[in-house]
Amino acid sequence: MKKLIILSALSLSLAVLTAQESVHYSGKTLSNIDYHHGQLCPAIGVHNIQTMRANREHPDKSNGNGWTYNHQPMLAYWNNKFYLEYISNPVGEHIPPCQTMLQTSPDGYNWSAPEAVFPKYKLPDGLKKSGEEGETKDMYGVMHQRMGFYVSKSNRLFALGFYSFVLNEKDDPNDGNGLGRVIREIKKDGSFGPIYFIHYNPNFNENNTLYPYFTKSKDKGFVAACNELLGNKLMVQQWVEESDRNDPLISVKKPYKAFCFYHLPDNRVVGLWKHGLTMIIDDVNKPWPQDARRAPGVVTSNAKIWGQRTSDGKYATVYNPSEYRWPLAVSVSQDGLDYTNLLLVHGEITPMRYGGNYKSYGPQYTRGIVEGNGTPPDGNMWVTYSVNKEDIWVSSIPVPVTDSELQPVNDNFAQMPVGHELDKWNIYSPVMAPVKIEQTDKFGKCLALKDWDKFDFAKVERLFPEAKQMTAEFSVVPMQNDKGTLQIEFLDEKGTAPIRITFDADGAIITKTGSRYSTVMKYEPGETYNVKVKLDVTTRSYTIDVNGKGGTRIFFAPVASVKRIQFRTGDIRRFPTPDTPADQTYDVPNAGDSDPMSVYYIKGLKTEKN
Repeated sequence: MKKLIILSALSLSLAVLTAQESVHYSGKTLSNIDYHHGQLCPAIGVHNIQTMRANREHPDKSNGNGWTYNHQPMLAYWNNKFYLEYISNPVGEHIPPCQTMLQTSPDGYNWSAPEAVFPKYKLPDGLKKSGEEGETKDMYGVMHQRMGFYVSKSNRLFALGFYSFVLNEKDDPNDGNGLGRVIREIKKDGSFGPIYFIHYNPNFNENNTLYPYFTKSKDKGFVAACNELLGNKLMVQQWVEESDRNDPLISVKKPYKAFCFYHLPDNRVVGLWKHGLTMIIDDVNKPWPQDARRAPGVVTSNAKIWGQRTSDGKYATVYNPSEYRWPLAVSVSQDGLDYTNLLLVHGEITPMRYGGNYKSYGPQYTRGIVEGNGTPPDGNMWVTYSVNKEDIWVSSIPVPVTDSELQPVNDNFAQMPVGHELDKWNIYSPVMAPVKIEQTDKFGKCLALKDWDKFDFAKVERLFPEAKQMTAEFSVVPMQNDKGTLQIEFLDEKGTAPIRITFDADGAIITKTGSRYSTVMKYEPGETYNVKVKLDVTTRSYTIDVNGKGGTRIFFAPVASVKRIQFRTGDIRRFPTPDTPADQTYDVPNAGDSDPMSVYYIKGLKTEKN
């Protein structure tokens, strides 16, 4: 019995030590999958920006010419620009043709139209795979990549992609049987260099592929950069899924997916993969450990996890903290090993407008900027991801990452420094429902919410000091009263709303009272409405005053406190749910349509505890 007690104690100590010496989550917050936001409190000042919105019915350059499967985005920052790469198929995953698209932005908010950096690839006839029936005949290839960019030591930017082929819609392009990896320089003037293969898979070479091997380039600097990349063990570890399973370039050959990494202060390297797998590499130039393990306490499934050191010397991971691909959250660590909190990054799921093969709901497959691939000057953490494998987004996450606002809000946009008006505002800004500061002739500088998206909305939030009794004042200018909606909600830490005030499409300002609504007053286009709300969670009541009209109302849901306010140009969404079938095979009706534009200006917000 004594031996058993000793062995048990040793085992427990070893388990604790192992957890402490690997990436782990010691926080107590968990996400609730019944809500798209997971009932997580937002990190202050996160900006969600849609860079590309698919539209099959109205194809043009801005939406990638109407292809509706868009996924696997990658991000870099170079030459004072953001560079974003993603793969695009006409309808569904692994269904050719496929190409890799590139977007650029000077600021992360205004993005260029996508253009093909790696075009669709015509396959030779007769390609076969062991274990799969059939062979290629008049077919195009598909693309699959876990690495998008590389900045060389000579400060040249290269895009990378992987050409493969599938024989049916359930076949995998990342089974080691593809053609190989291609590389192409992106020049400072925005032009592209020629495409070369940097690494072939078995059975492929210059004789049976469309592009030459990189050593044939007459550009000695280009050849040197390729060799430099081939010798970088951390970078090429990202190639493991697509490479041959016995590839000598790869340090860990096991079927771990979507590798990313960061360095600890002692120069050890933390590796992260899908399913929350992790390992610590003491020396990248010596043999690596061969077994990753699930990070204790980290809840995530088969979507990617991203980790990096942040500009304040701390560390952050971004991932879906559930067995679903929602919500998208960030967790922070002081030392790169012990992660202690879980905050919301992206908590919205727009309807999947177009069904397709392996299209999953939610914000997913997040990737940041790999070490060496640039540092944005604002010091924020930037990540990219797809939503529903359909639309492409980026998020700017302010550093330090926090959910605590200690000072009352006193935001008068007309008086705030240019470019910093929304530093502490969380924004959700689709292409067709943009959020931005706008200088107007009549109302001065305002926060503008515009919306002509039939399936999505513009949204902003502002956190304030948590309170049981408080007063909030804000001014709204609706530019129409016969269409659109603006819903204003007070929320607790988990996103429960006790109060909703709505500028509705019938020209009335109404408040939610249980399952019914109460009218405060009518409103007119172009008029300013000064709203004052005084609330008390202990009595579950509030008073509302809009330009001198209003009264007392009761909460429609009880909360213990309130912590933020939200302005949203649409109804709250609850589809999909955890019980929704994984695969959507249909397109929604009128998927390419838009709505008449509605516009709302917010002049400012002021809060105080009572």
